[in-house]
Amino acid sequence: MKSIIIIPSRMASTRFPGKPLVKIHGIPMIQRVWQQAINADLADVYVACSETEVYDLITSVGGKAILTDPNLPSGTDRIYSAFNQIKNSSEIECVINLQGDMPMIKSEHIRKVIEPIKHNFSLGTLVTTLQDNEKSNPNVTKALIDWKDNSLGQAVEFFRLKNKINNNTFHHVGIYSYSVETLKKFVILPKSKNEISLNLEQYRAMDAGISIGVIYVPEIPPSIDTKEDLIKVESIIRAYYEKD
Repeated sequence: MKSIIIIPSRMASTRFPGKPLVKIHGIPMIQRVWQQAINADLADVYVACSETEVYDLITSVGGKAILTDPNLPSGTDRIYSAFNQIKNSSEIECVINLQGDMPMIKSEHIRKVIEPIKHNFSLGTLVTTLQDNEKSNPNVTKALIDWKDNSLGQAVEFFRLKNKINNNTFHHVGIYSYSVETLKKFVILPKSKNEISLNLEQYRAMDAGISIGVIYVPEIPPSIDTKEDLIKVESIIRAYYEKD
């Protein structure tokens, strides 16, 4: 399956402005994510960015970057805009949307996200174990899964907070795979009521009848949504280098 990895990047994050270029143990976060995508050895990797600072950084380390309109409403729109600027895009069957705030994502996890597409889902994503201290954290998106076998399932519901959480609820990991036709369909869909009320973009797909396939992976490293997350990730990476 001919795939491509696109990493959306935007400096004007509401919760953490300038996040892509924040250095973690001396290396900008977006560069770390890009390097993990390269290490996956799965597909060509592009950073879809809205600022020249990020574009210049990625190209300076030998990467491929595409400038997109800073006014695009979402990361998925940025992905699609970049996709349309790629030569020979008609040959691509699967587009992987790798979030730019996952500097510790493992390469094998990136490779796993295409599995739902191989099993005839139009859209795929990952989940991992939901820790007890995450159940009441609104920054952690949860997913209720209907499992088809030991590792492949279908998303039934996404939410941030809920009074009761059952054993089929997992921590959603913000990395996606799309068939090209699904990506094209998604970006022209209007926001659904559930998407707006819950502030979860996944519902735009689900409310339009697009099923989301899910792969379970253990021990997904944390993403960075806040400065507190940055401190946690930096301490993990520093400890890794000190151990070596």
